[in-house]
Amino acid sequence: MELHQLKILRELADLGSVNAVSKSLYVSPSAISQHLAQLQRGFSVPLTEKNGRRLVLTSEGKLLAAAAASVVSTLAEASAKIQAQDQDRQTPIRVSGFHSIGQKIFAPLLAWPSGNLPPLRFYDEDVSQQDFPGLTSRYDLVLAHRMPHTAPWPENHVTVIPLAFEPLDIAVHINHPLAPFEELSPEQVIGEPWVVSRTGYSPADVLETIAALAGRAPTVEHRVNDYATASALVRTSGCLGILPRYTARESLGKEVILRPIKGLNSGRQIDLLVRAEHLHRAPVNDVIEAIRSTVQHLVVT
Repeated sequence: MELHQLKILRELADLGSVNAVSKSLYVSPSAISQHLAQLQRGFSVPLTEKNGRRLVLTSEGKLLAAAAASVVSTLAEASAKIQAQDQDRQTPIRVSGFHSIGQKIFAPLLAWPSGNLPPLRFYDEDVSQQDFPGLTSRYDLVLAHRMPHTAPWPENHVTVIPLAFEPLDIAVHINHPLAPFEELSPEQVIGEPWVVSRTGYSPADVLETIAALAGRAPTVEHRVNDYATASALVRTSGCLGILPRYTARESLGKEVILRPIKGLNSGRQIDLLVRAEHLHRAPVNDVIEAIRSTVQHLVVT
């Protein structure tokens, strides 16, 4: 049993397929399969099994994968103690973020007081909610969001650092007949045309809830994930939209306003996902605190 084999098993547990592990580790799928076969020789019970065309872990494989994560974390802690802090501070920290949060915090983090943070490398990753944990295989820190009513993050695979709860409001043109209302009920808005995100993203989830409460299917005219574009369409088309209260603020302009949804606590939880081994590095924790501070400033201003 070798460390790289355990790492591959762990990645298979987190990413769910040999092809995904291959892309994450920059190793061919055949090499991944060979390493797993070598690892299997040390055990009398199967660690993997076929599920259709996919190779998945057995319960014993999942047990070993969890132990592998613990081993990697322990080794990372020892490495952090051995490695000089000034050397570690020169290693870039890779941070991924979904579009709207990246637009708001990446630049402020780069403008952080000189010398207080290690080099930063930012990546724009706007994926469906269930795919955020898998990004921790490629990045040191992953900014993610999820709806409160959905399944929690897999905390046996990643450490979750809560950052903020961001309400999702209805975006309406200031001259729209619904604009004078301080809040809008599902029954008031369901008959309007809509611009929302693609299915699987927060605004579309909220609109589905509105439709369920109103008992009518919505009329979706535009599917747009970019909030600046969605705001522009609300401004020019007469459609209603669903936009996050804090991160979309600057894209609204003077002609679009936000209204809370009456009787619905709609919003998304913004979290930072990180693998446990990265938390042993002081520079990573410095970046975490900077992100926490930047998000808090976004919420209160």
